[in-house]
Amino acid sequence: MKHPLLLVEDDDAVADVVALHLQQAGYSLQRETDGLQAIAALDRQSFALLLLDGMLPGADGLDVCRHVRAHQPALPIIMLSARAAEMHRVLGLELGADDYLAKPFSMAELVARVRALLRRAERVPATAAVPLAFGPARQWQLDPLRRVLMNGRAAVNLTLREFDLLHFLLRHPQQVFSRAALLEQVWGPGFDGFEHTVNSHINRLRQKIEADAQAARFIQTVWGVGYRFDPLGTPPPGTGPRP
Repeated sequence: MKHPLLLVEDDDAVADVVALHLQQAGYSLQRETDGLQAIAALDRQSFALLLLDGMLPGADGLDVCRHVRAHQPALPIIMLSARAAEMHRVLGLELGADDYLAKPFSMAELVARVRALLRRAERVPATAAVPLAFGPARQWQLDPLRRVLMNGRAAVNLTLREFDLLHFLLRHPQQVFSRAALLEQVWGPGFDGFEHTVNSHINRLRQKIEADAQAARFIQTVWGVGYRFDPLGTPPPGTGPRP
């Protein structure tokens, strides 16, 4: 039996509608109304995906997101929040959310995003299952089947989107991709997001794989265009680290 989804939402009306549509789509759902209760539930059992309201009693959604990323880095997270301002979206993404929906949102869109995230978490195309290495001494190893990134013998925790983004870039070394192209390729066709989503994930990846995130050698910024991945980490002159 598949693990259930966890919905953390203190608004009964919103929770009832979300639960109805997800259950009709065939998903099992558990609900918590408090951030601290959600953390306890996450520590107690396994879930396939977390639907997380941003404003909660006990501990807010950002605190729950921090806890999850410290203990279950691969768990897919969709944040649901009335905070539609870009700064709140960016903060949620910077803390490790894989996706973000601002209330009020379409239930059909929510179900579609849940399905898309779960597909990415469960499936690796056969053509994309070959382990990939990077670094001057190939000390970084990314295993798509096990969804593991190793730096020598040390495992590096990546979120679902971070893993997929790094995997895509590694499969297309030295190619330059715009933010829009990365949204299309990694988040999927028709993703109703904004390009700063890519910036947030690039920034987090750099913190994890670069010796100096301010002078990135692997994930290079191509000014006015987008990003390029150099497996050897030898940036050409004039390439900057930041968007």
